[in-house]
Amino acid sequence: MALQHEMGRILAVAALAAAALPAQSGATTSISHKTAGMRRIAGYFPLYWDAQTGKLWLEVDKFEQEFLYVVGLPAGIGSNDIGLDRGQLGPSRIVRFERSGNKVLLVQRNYGFRAVTDNADERRAVEEAFAQSVLWGSEVAAEDDSRRVLVDATAFFLRDAHDVAGTLQRRHQGKFRPDPARSAIYLPRTRNFPDNTEVEATLTFAADEVNGQWIREVAPSADAVTVRQHHSFVQLPDASYQLRAFDPRAGYYGIAYMDYATPIAEPIVKRYLARHRITREDPIVYYLDRGAPEPIRSALLDGARWWSAAFAAAGWPNGFRVEMMPEDADPMDVRYNVIQWVHRSTRGWSYGASVTDPRTGEIIQGRVTLGSLRVRQDFLIAEGLLAPYEEGKPRSQEMEKMALQRLRQLAAHEVGHTLGLMHNYVSSAQGRASVMDYPHPMAALTASGAPDLKDAYANGIGEWDKVAIAYGYQEAVPTALTAILDAAHKRGLYFLTDDDARPEGSAHPQTHLWDNGANAVDELKRIMQVRRRALDRFGEKNIRVGAPLATLEEALVPTYLMHRYQAEAVAKVVGGLDYRYNLRGDGQKLPGIVPAAEQRRALAALLDTLNPEALVLPERILRLIPPRPAGYDRTREMFRSRTGLTFDALAPVEAAANLVIGLLLHPERASRLVQYHARDASLPSLDEVIGKLLNAVWFSPGRAAAEGGLAHEARRAAGYVALQRLMALAGNESASSPARETASAHLRKIEAGAGFAKELIERWRRDPKSIALPAAEVPPGQPIGCGELF
Repeated sequence: MALQHEMGRILAVAALAAAALPAQSGATTSISHKTAGMRRIAGYFPLYWDAQTGKLWLEVDKFEQEFLYVVGLPAGIGSNDIGLDRGQLGPSRIVRFERSGNKVLLVQRNYGFRAVTDNADERRAVEEAFAQSVLWGSEVAAEDDSRRVLVDATAFFLRDAHDVAGTLQRRHQGKFRPDPARSAIYLPRTRNFPDNTEVEATLTFAADEVNGQWIREVAPSADAVTVRQHHSFVQLPDASYQLRAFDPRAGYYGIAYMDYATPIAEPIVKRYLARHRITREDPIVYYLDRGAPEPIRSALLDGARWWSAAFAAAGWPNGFRVEMMPEDADPMDVRYNVIQWVHRSTRGWSYGASVTDPRTGEIIQGRVTLGSLRVRQDFLIAEGLLAPYEEGKPRSQEMEKMALQRLRQLAAHEVGHTLGLMHNYVSSAQGRASVMDYPHPMAALTASGAPDLKDAYANGIGEWDKVAIAYGYQEAVPTALTAILDAAHKRGLYFLTDDDARPEGSAHPQTHLWDNGANAVDELKRIMQVRRRALDRFGEKNIRVGAPLATLEEALVPTYLMHRYQAEAVAKVVGGLDYRYNLRGDGQKLPGIVPAAEQRRALAALLDTLNPEALVLPERILRLIPPRPAGYDRTREMFRSRTGLTFDALAPVEAAANLVIGLLLHPERASRLVQYHARDASLPSLDEVIGKLLNAVWFSPGRAAAEGGLAHEARRAAGYVALQRLMALAGNESASSPARETASAHLRKIEAGAGFAKELIERWRRDPKSIALPAAEVPPGQPIGCGELF
């Protein structure tokens, strides 16, 4: 309430101060005289368009009044790797216009450091202690006695406010600069409204140097890259928004700032949730991009509307709606929460971003970006599992149903981000408790042993989603909000997010991306059975009639590697720690090391994936895949080959082995194994883990010789992957010294033998950089590009 009081007082004082300022001299003419013959665009900040010169003039009639400034990218580049997508948002800035003599400055206030108090001296002390930022300045070209001035804002709107040139350079695509001769105001999307001013510009970036392939793949001329940037000036919300305290267990993004007026006995850092304002008269409404085609359009509407059930459960029966975007609406207009359907050159991440008031955390606009090629990856997975193309029979509808159900889930997920919610990666172990997890399609086996995708994705939001919306949006006192989380914890529902799941060396046994099942080990065993049946059935029926046989590899990759994410989940059981975001006195379970038996069961399941029976592709599949025909180039979506144009039968083996062994010998996991075994001798040691790994893939000459053929070569390939990973662990300074010493001890055992392995180790000891990690990387499974958190 103190913050809200301060906001209202500051706005009132600033308005009075601005009105009391004397008129500034220096301008030689009135606004009406200067703008004669120009087109006036009335609104929040009046605009004047001079068609003869191509200039856009801005009338500043609000000095010392703060407003929101947002930059976006309405027309992007179309490359996942570069990451400059249609609909992308920049940061939300609170700014104000100041005048000094004949100059007008646009100043951004520093809201990271405040003094929330009625004492003006305390507030001034904080403001003067930390830097502010002047974003732009211009000379006054005309003014009226009513304290209205006119400035030429063309250069401001044509500057690279979204840092496109910087992004292109950071992504190693070359050196680009805005070219004023090929840039202009984009008048069709330059509009004005009572509470917001919207200006759009076409910007062309000329290349001084082009050195990246990504920009060449998507730009018609890589030396001239044209995008559009959008600028929004938005009146700030009033002070009636109710702050909601941040709780790390609730699963929300938020704001944080230092309040120097805080009593010494209280925390100086204040934290509040990011969430929408909602009232009975003003529900939350989202609008879907009209460019989404059917049946995708209906699927996106259905999925986004799942949230209405959560709001109804939180006491808002009509609090959330999703509608089609009005024909005359601009999706960059921050008055609209939008769901945009975005096209790129390859499959990429989708996003849920927000325009947020930095003062309070209030979400002013939610903006969802859904990549159009994501649905095709699910379709490809279905092709690989179902082998659906039987000559003379209609195509199965099961694939399209599964892909559309994934789109429903994706729409709900990204809208959830724009409601303020973070990822909840533990929910897959809680019975699909949240759409804020990353779900892998749940494949089962029919009674006849055929893969089945009828239950690939959940239908509707989960139980955790209702908990989170209740905490963030229910009208309740703080004690009642805490009770919501306490009740959820008693039901076994809780929240763990990206830092607990994304790192390969992370420790929680149930917090993962793209996994399924309550128990990671059991699910891996089940998935390996489904994978085996899918590979048993794999053949010509996995591609359309008339498609080049070489394109079988596209369907083969996700089928062969369908266990990849579950293997990652199981690896976190080894040296794992079960924990929560505990608060003092909340009664949640305290951290506990995963029991020894479960760790060893996980290790055994992972080593089973390294058996030749699991790694080697059947000869009948290898015989089916010819070299790529002209016009069908190899891509990063395929296995890397060392055999030229021909399909490399050992490339999948090395990729899968590298995946599992790299996870097991991760330096953080290795260091935990050392420590946990020291604390409890019954737990697996790093020595035990490495020993069992090497027994499976290295110290098995009799077994390897008896296997013979490609199985023998597969075991040898996995063995050399293990050798390279051991050397990497022994030389990794981020690992603990005991972990590195344990790895070195096993290298000495291998070195005691003769042959190529000894030569490799000796060369590595002379020059550790001479031995790189295995080259056979796993083809990308997650969406391609620079996004990681959406």
